[in-house]
Amino acid sequence: MSDNPDFPTIFFYILTTGLPATLILTAVGLLLGFALGLSLALMRVYGGKELGWLASGYEKLFRGIPVLVLIFIFAFGIPGLFWYMERGIRPLAGVFLALGLRSGAYQSQIFRGAILSVNPGQMEAARALGMNRFQAFRHVVFPQALRLSVPSWSNEYAVVIKDSSFAYAVGIVEMTKAGLDISGNFPQLWALTMGVVAILYFLFTYPVTRIFGERQTKKLGKLGMGGG
Repeated sequence: MSDNPDFPTIFFYILTTGLPATLILTAVGLLLGFALGLSLALMRVYGGKELGWLASGYEKLFRGIPVLVLIFIFAFGIPGLFWYMERGIRPLAGVFLALGLRSGAYQSQIFRGAILSVNPGQMEAARALGMNRFQAFRHVVFPQALRLSVPSWSNEYAVVIKDSSFAYAVGIVEMTKAGLDISGNFPQLWALTMGVVAILYFLFTYPVTRIFGERQTKKLGKLGMGGG
């Protein structure tokens, strides 16, 4: 990078150098959180008292620990956790796990609320038509719950993409780390560089929460499935 880079140069550098890792961290964290969160929600709703306590305890635990602490624990605090991976990618795996476990705790609340928002009579009607409990959930309850969860899930996306910035602490070059690298080389551009980082995070969060959150809420309201 040339001496005293201007705004477009900084913007392009952070975009090309840091954005791929940011998006990968976000996608993996959300997918892990989705699988875990849905499982926990099912445990809370259909799993009985013991499984419900277990899921509730998990949620309280991982909602109460800062994601940066989780990253340090899984990246460095548990030697041998990723023994089968090359040493250089173990911190990345630790970040994936930290983001996924934390997101799962929050997504479980999203899905549990969405499942409980579906009229219980629809489960009973599906069972009366000959479906077993799993079939009724899969074909009747789950599609509606998924639609109901979209507004809250879009907010969770915004949280995870911002939480991915903590990966800089273990040396992963995502957008924040790319910005810090520029600031280290050009201290006089610290404010400009961090401003670019802030703009990029805004560009990748606000449109998603706006489009998938607010519009879906209005659509569900018109269908009588949620608040309008």
